[in-house]
Amino acid sequence: MVDETENHTELTDAEAELYDRQIRLWGLESQKRLRSAKILLIGLNGYCAEVAKNIILAGVKSVRFMDHRPLSPLDVCSQFLAPRDQIGKNRAQASLQRAKNLNAMVSVTADESNLDDKPDEFFHNFDVICASECTVTQIKRLNKIARKQNINFFVGDVWGMFGYTFADLGTHTFVEDLVQAKKIQVPEGGETGCKDKFENVTTTVKREETFVPFDRILNIKKLPKEAETYYLLQILLNYREKHGKDPFPSERSSNPIKEEADSVIEAYDLGDTIQPLLEGNLYAQVSPVCAILGGVMGQEIIKAVSQKEAPHNNLFIFNPDTMCGKILKLGH
Repeated sequence: MVDETENHTELTDAEAELYDRQIRLWGLESQKRLRSAKILLIGLNGYCAEVAKNIILAGVKSVRFMDHRPLSPLDVCSQFLAPRDQIGKNRAQASLQRAKNLNAMVSVTADESNLDDKPDEFFHNFDVICASECTVTQIKRLNKIARKQNINFFVGDVWGMFGYTFADLGTHTFVEDLVQAKKIQVPEGGETGCKDKFENVTTTVKREETFVPFDRILNIKKLPKEAETYYLLQILLNYREKHGKDPFPSERSSNPIKEEADSVIEAYDLGDTIQPLLEGNLYAQVSPVCAILGGVMGQEIIKAVSQKEAPHNNLFIFNPDTMCGKILKLGH
């Protein structure tokens, strides 16, 4: 979490001019908090490129890209920060220059390390950790570190037309603007004549939300209505945990996730409930879905850091059939 003592740092005239619209939208103090935020982005795929764009343009202090993978031909279909001529080079490094060009006032750096090689202490230097393409084991480790250090933790992914975001902000305090209609009396002709009139009054309310760690949202037996998309997330996370990768588009005809799907369907007695979802596109990353999920994640990071408006608590899941998102509060 951003150190409160840093939030009193004054913005320069150039920053005040650049972020003028945002300051009018969410206030000067919120912009100061953003200006102090140090963010780690893990996994520079198409989804994280969208997240990076949103938070860099918002005016955070620094963003560190961390990815040990090389840029592949598949990546450049959705990863707009990495030029096609960088295929074969490290994804974090390949994404660096275009990211820097988005906002010269934000420090953007690249780290080619594998997160498994980093000691816990490395992650203590950040106010926000946002991860993608991680196994469940890696997610649990990062989440545990973030909880101990009071770091805002986010994780998300996109598989084809499906995706999700998750947030664990511990105990999070924020302010929210509530607009209410208030009746007032205004003079109307004569000395005593008045009439009732309603006007909108904005009240700022301080609130608090409690979040749960990622492992608490796994293997949920009882879900809200119309939340079957959750099981698709469970299947794909199980596949990645077992194989250390996601299914490739070239494997589509062999239905590589069938074994994991059958296991989840049997465990939760789902019958044919999620069959239409399994028949959809769950391979590689589709740019429009990356834009949607990356936009949601970027906005959630901004809300968490600025402490302005209610964050999603805790899972946002995108249904590839309806093309709609749903917020699920699980594990509480």
